Amino acid sequence: MATIDDKARNFLEQPFVGTVTTLRQDGSPHSTIVWVDSNGDLSFNTAVGRAKERHLRQDPWFSLLAVAPENTYKWVAVSGTAELTTEGADAQIDKLAKKYLGQDEYPWRNPEEQRITVRIRPEHIDAAGLDD
Repeated sequence: MATIDDKARNFLEQPFVGTVTTLRQDGSPHSTIVWVDSNGDLSFNTAVGRAKERHLRQDPWFSLLAVAPENTYKWVAVSGTAELTTEGADAQIDKLAKKYLGQDEYPWRNPEEQRITVRIRPEHIDAAGLDD
C-alpha cells in the first residue's frame, strides 16, 4: 500500500473535486465527480445503489484524479482498492458539504437513501505541480 505525502494531502484538503473511475461489470470504465475527504484515510462518499457503489462491490479497483481548477498542471492521482462502510457516512457527507458548499448539512439528503463512505487503499500515488 502506498502512503500519501503531506504535499498531496494538503492539495486534497482544498475543495477540488475529484474524478473517480470504477469498472463496470463488462470491464469498461465509468467516471464520476466526487467530493474528496483527506482527513485521516482518503475517502469519498456515495449512496447505496449508485453506480460507484455497485461497481466497487463487484470490483474494488478504482482511480481518483483531482486537478486544481486554476492550474491544470497541478494534480494528484490515486489508484488502488476501495473499502465500503456505512459507519460515519452520514456525518461525512455533512462534513463534505461544509468543505465544498459552505453549508452545515448536505442539502440534497434523501431520507430513503443510505450513505456509504468509500475508504481508499492507495496502491499508486502520482502528483504534479505541488512544489510550486
